[in-house]
Amino acid sequence: MSGGTTYAVRLGLRRGWTEFTQSLRSPQDQAFYLFTGVATLAYLWFNRADEVEGTSLLYPTVALPGILAALVAFNVVMGPASALVMEREDGTLLRHRALPHGMEGYVTGQVLYHSLGLLPTLVVILVPSALLFEGVVPGGAAGWLTAAWVLVLGMAATMPLGMMLGAVLPSVQKLSTWGMVPALLVTAISGIFFPVQALWGWVQAVAQAFPVYWVGLGMRSAFLPDAAAAVELGGSWRTGTTVLVLVAWAVAGLLAAPVVLRRTTRRQSGSQVAAARDTAGQWIT
Repeated sequence: MSGGTTYAVRLGLRRGWTEFTQSLRSPQDQAFYLFTGVATLAYLWFNRADEVEGTSLLYPTVALPGILAALVAFNVVMGPASALVMEREDGTLLRHRALPHGMEGYVTGQVLYHSLGLLPTLVVILVPSALLFEGVVPGGAAGWLTAAWVLVLGMAATMPLGMMLGAVLPSVQKLSTWGMVPALLVTAISGIFFPVQALWGWVQAVAQAFPVYWVGLGMRSAFLPDAAAAVELGGSWRTGTTVLVLVAWAVAGLLAAPVVLRRTTRRQSGSQVAAARDTAGQWIT
């Protein structure tokens, strides 16, 4: 790595950390963390006495790892996508392109910020859940270690998708239709909120083609007892396959995302940024 790239990466890390600390102090973000935690805990509490069919496990025990997986996949896709499309429109991306190694610094900052941004959400869900519900968190170091590597690989597999999505979306106004709806659909068929076995065979195949399913499976392997694997597809946790699929998505994304970002910034000009600002202003008013 050249000296210029190293300096740009350091600046990116500093920017990512600064944005994260600002987020922690932001009333809007604090309200989001609180709402997410309260909504999740309320959902688990009202279903606390229900047993999952085919097992002796209570619903909160099975649902929690799926909810965590959904938050990881959805936030790490939609967070970078929304940030990138907005910063493309306001000229931030164009300014980074004009700097030596500016894109390396920008991407580094985004990766750090959105990775750290998951931590408060996980804390406000996991800590109260451990106090309110019995047996919902891993009981040993092995379970927490599994959750950690699934979290890291899950972010690596999904974050490039968010960056590419933000690079190709034509405007912020298209984010919900072209970004959020497909992300919700993929999450819905991935066995996060109900067993994927309940879906048609072809839907199961589609779900397993995306990383969200494998993040959920990995999280369940970390949080649930080994006996719970019997109700999964194939009757096991398929840990090796989980690693291979998530690594494959991460490698493919890390190779494709820089290409997409370079093409996007190469086509962008100051006049396009000004036009996007005018359009956004008209849409708001």
